Amino acid sequence: MQTVWLHRRNRRECILFFSGWGMDPAPFCDLPAVGHDLCMFFEYRHLAPVDVAAFVGYERLHLVAWSMGVWVAGHLLADQGHLFTEAVAVGGTLTPVDDRCGIPSASYGEMVDHFSQEVLDGFCRNMFDEENHLARFLAHRPSRPLPELREEMAAFRDAFVQFGPGRDIYNRPVITSRDRIFSGRNQGRAWGKGRGLTVSWPHFPFYYLADWHDLLAGE
Repeated sequence: MQTVWLHRRNRRECILFFSGWGMDPAPFCDLPAVGHDLCMFFEYRHLAPVDVAAFVGYERLHLVAWSMGVWVAGHLLADQGHLFTEAVAVGGTLTPVDDRCGIPSASYGEMVDHFSQEVLDGFCRNMFDEENHLARFLAHRPSRPLPELREEMAAFRDAFVQFGPGRDIYNRPVITSRDRIFSGRNQGRAWGKGRGLTVSWPHFPFYYLADWHDLLAGE
């Protein structure tokens, strides 16, 4: 697991961002965070404890977890949810490989077993439904080798089988209703009726944001 500061200007508040599978900082570097510092977590082949003590100097901490990062943060921060003023889950669930509440297991297994550049390109296309957003992503797509991406995908499944569902530390689930990775229906079932904010977004919603604070209800 890797961490990197996307924004670090000694702000009073900090966002911890747990990204999804296959990511690195490149697709997110040009998204502003005017009022916050922002630390990104990614590359989850080997999960490691999170030293939240490194962030105690901030007046407020916020958690934003996306896609498979929703499970990762729920697992790694299971006993530390109280540290966050707000914990936002976007386009993911606490049961990421699940026929009713995540990515169907057969689809996930097919992707792992037959992973290739063509499969990766198809996945990237399915994250978007606007061509300009896809083009922006592809101009800043992650620079990670295919074998590493396949290892990360398999590691997710193995970790979920070993540890089970992540802890629900979230007070703001955001359901991406146009999602072709984690279907909006499965997200809704996972979080429960009447819970969460449903937004008409595809799986990768970040290029709809003017600033990271747009994801925070209190901002």
